This record gives sequence, structure tokens and C-alpha cells, in this order.
Amino acid sequence: MCKMYGGNVIVSNYKKYTNRKASVYNVWRTLFQFIICKIFYKIRLKLIYRLKVEGMENIPKDNDYIVCANHLSTLDPPMLAAIFPRRIAFMAKQELFDIPFICWWIDWLGTFAVNRESLEPSTIKTVMEIKKSKWVLGLFPQGTRQKPGVISNVSKGFAGLARITKCSVLPVGLVGTEKATHIPFSGKVVVKIGKPIPYDKNPDVVVNKWVEQIQELTGFKYEKDLGVVKNGRQSAEL
Repeated sequence: MCKMYGGNVIVSNYKKYTNRKASVYNVWRTLFQFIICKIFYKIRLKLIYRLKVEGMENIPKDNDYIVCANHLSTLDPPMLAAIFPRRIAFMAKQELFDIPFICWWIDWLGTFAVNRESLEPSTIKTVMEIKKSKWVLGLFPQGTRQKPGVISNVSKGFAGLARITKCSVLPVGLVGTEKATHIPFSGKVVVKIGKPIPYDKNPDVVVNKWVEQIQELTGFKYEKDLGVVKNGRQSAEL
């Protein structure tokens, strides 16, 4: 597949990032994510955004869960990686892997490529491989960044992945990350971790419970008219 970037034609190479093995999530990527997120981003979050986290006691001890948060900003993925005790492997739209530096950066952070239009077998295989490692899967059921104050465009794909992998869904409410700032102590970000939602053979059950908890955790309102997206657009849009 060929694409245009800056007037130049380049060959798309995202395919090799769609099907990852457990061995990819090794000590080197673990160390890289730890340094970038646990150290550098954590300092930024504390110094600038006055990060407040609630509900750490709700995080399971094992890795049989999927981190599912509402999505407001590009800050969301590294912030969650900075907070959680385990390293998190996020999904990202496949187009990002066609941009050289970004591809290298998110690859080393443990991200893998997905087709946002449909749930492919390679995605399921990668998620199962992540479960074999000590990492956990992270995704945003809304797919892309949304405006604050509302919950909309929720995909059912995450509930299907939970059922296939027999993982619970861990809802995480994010508030305040959309307000970009570089002035110390000028921001305010609140992260609230809800209670795990068991997987269910009926994806609607899991989706509805996730929406209910995110509303409680964030104070945002679900916009029913915008509905639920049937086929995933699930990514960490970095």
C-alpha cells in the first residue's frame, strides 16, 4: 500500500505492527515506557496538571482486564501508562505507523496498529499475546478524541474483545486533559478508576455498564442521539 506524505509517495508498512507477539513486550519496551511515562510524564502531570487519581484500589492484581477510558486528549495514553502499576499496550490507528518518527516512538511505547473500520483477526491475536505477557491492553471505546462534557460515539468492539479474551473491563474516567497548558500548576486533571465490569456474551450489557460508570466518574452526560458505533474505531490517537 502506498500513501502520500509531504508530496512524496511512501510504502505503507503498518502491517508488521498489527500482529505482535508476547516477546515484543519485553524488558526493553517495559523499561522505555517506564522511563518516558512513569518518570518524565509523571513529573509533567504533577508539576503542570496537578494530577489527582482516585480508585487505585479498584485495579485488579492480575492482568486479566482491559483499561477502557473516555478520550479527550493526546495526553491520555501516556498519562494512563504513568498511573497504572502494569505497563499498558495501547491500540493506535494504522496510519500513524506510516509516519517514521511517530512509528518508532509509539512502537517502543508498546503500541500496536489496528484498522479502525473493522475488528481484524490480527488484533485479536495481538490482544491474546498481550495477555500472555505482564502488560495489559488499553483502549478508548470512543475511538478518537471527543469534546468534554459528553460521552458519544461508543464502540461495541471493546466489549467483544473482553468476551473473546475473557477479560474484565476497567472503566477509567478522565477530566481536564483537553486543556493544554505549559504553566506550572495551571492545569487540573482528575482520573477516577471505576470497578471492573465482568465480560458478558451480550456486548450491550458491558457497553451500558461502561457508559453508566463513565458518567458517574466524570460527570459527563451520554448523548444517546449520537448512539453506539457498531464497528470499532478503537485507537489511542496519539
